[in-house]
Amino acid sequence: MPKIVDHEARRTRLVEAVWSLAVRGGIEQVSLRKVAEEAGVSMGQIQHYYASMHALIRDSLDRAVRAVNATIENAVTAADTTSPEAILRTCLYALISPAQESTRLMRFALAAAGRAVSDPTMAKVLAPGDDELLTFTAGLITAARAERGSKPRCEERTDADICWSLATSLGVDIALGYRTPEAAERLLDHHIEHVLS
Repeated sequence: MPKIVDHEARRTRLVEAVWSLAVRGGIEQVSLRKVAEEAGVSMGQIQHYYASMHALIRDSLDRAVRAVNATIENAVTAADTTSPEAILRTCLYALISPAQESTRLMRFALAAAGRAVSDPTMAKVLAPGDDELLTFTAGLITAARAERGSKPRCEERTDADICWSLATSLGVDIALGYRTPEAAERLLDHHIEHVLS
C-alpha cells in the first residue's frame, strides 16, 4: 500500500520553520539550508513544494496573516455575544493579545516587512485592513453607536481604518516589548470610547 503523504502538514512544517528563523534572526537570515535544518527535512523537499525562497517567504506571510485572522474569528466565537460593541472590542483586542502565538506572528510580520519595501504583493498582505474588513468594522461601529444612542457621524469607514491601524501598531509595540498588553488595551479602550461617543 502506498504511503499517504500529508502535503499540507509538510508545508505547515516548512512555514513554521520560516517563522521561527525570522523571529530569531530576521528575514535576511532565512535560507533554504537553514529552513531544511530547522524543519528537519531535505532541501529537496522544500524545493518540491516551493519553486523559490521568495515563494516560501510569501506563503509564510500569507499563512501568518490567515492565522491572525483565525485568532480574531476564534475570539469572536468564544465571546458568544451579539452586541456590536462587544464584537468590535473583541476583534481589535485580538491584535493586542498577550498570547505567545500572537506575539510570534506579529514578530514574523515585522521581520517580513523589510521585504515589503521592494515587493508590492507582500506590502499588500501586510496592509492593516482590506475592503471587506473595513466594511464589516464600519458596520459594527454604526450599530454600536446606535446601541449607545450616539448620533451617526458618517465617518464610520475612516474610524474603522483608524481602529485597525491603531490595533496593529499596538500589537507591534507589544511584540517589540515597547508596551505591555495592559497599557495597549487602555489606549485602545480610550480610542474606542471616542469613536463610539
